[in-house]
Amino acid sequence: MRGRIAFQGEPGAYSHQACRQARPGMEAVPCPTFEDVVDLTRRGEVDLGMLAVENSTYGRVADVHTLLPHSGLYIVDEAFVRVHIALLAVPGTRLDQVRRVRCMSILHGQCRGFIRRHGLATMNAHDNAAGAREVAELGDPAEAALASELAGEIYGLDVLAREIEDQANNTTRFLVMSRDRDLSRRGPGTMMTSFTFEVRNIPAALYKALGGFATNGINMTKLESYMVGGSFTATQFLADIEGHPEDANVARAFEELAYFTSSFDILGVYPADRSARG
Repeated sequence: MRGRIAFQGEPGAYSHQACRQARPGMEAVPCPTFEDVVDLTRRGEVDLGMLAVENSTYGRVADVHTLLPHSGLYIVDEAFVRVHIALLAVPGTRLDQVRRVRCMSILHGQCRGFIRRHGLATMNAHDNAAGAREVAELGDPAEAALASELAGEIYGLDVLAREIEDQANNTTRFLVMSRDRDLSRRGPGTMMTSFTFEVRNIPAALYKALGGFATNGINMTKLESYMVGGSFTATQFLADIEGHPEDANVARAFEELAYFTSSFDILGVYPADRSARG
């Protein structure tokens, strides 16, 4: 597939790796922030956007979850990327020479054990690949970066240690975003549907709104809540379910959901990534 896909980070970021994995034929376009990815995609300067939403070790990417409901974009695919963390340093460096590592705080949380065992100081970087680039520019054996091996290749760094993440199944889920919404789309396997809703201000509204998914045998794989307008009394939810809006059981559950909600919007219908979900 030709075209351009935007990602947050510098060349070599895990989002760059996700673009290569999910859309290998597209040109990957780096962006400083998640907001920039959304803006470029919404304006049509790129065809698609790649957004990281959650990591199996660290948890959700809060900035993206806040952006999704109001991005004006729609989910067309998901991609699970196995996050292998490498310790990168300038060529010729020995591990015992390293004193400090650079990476995003979200990556610190995925390899705390290695950092503690080696007594390394940490420095937050705005992007993991940027940390690798900075290490290459400094040329100091005491400085290292935690990033992908792809970043090491791009910036000419040695891999001093690989796969140092705390959890062997450390994985990040990414969403591929588009300006176009196609709710009729079908795939050969399980379809996922993502949607947002706000419950009405009545007792047990959330319990009642979600009851239809249980009674109709629908697997809800994700449910997140957000404050609306800075109020503690108004809450918006984002949910993922297995199923298609045109499936009879999903249609019944959505009908029941609508009765107890003040707003409801489908963010995307897309094939499940079978490499992770089976």
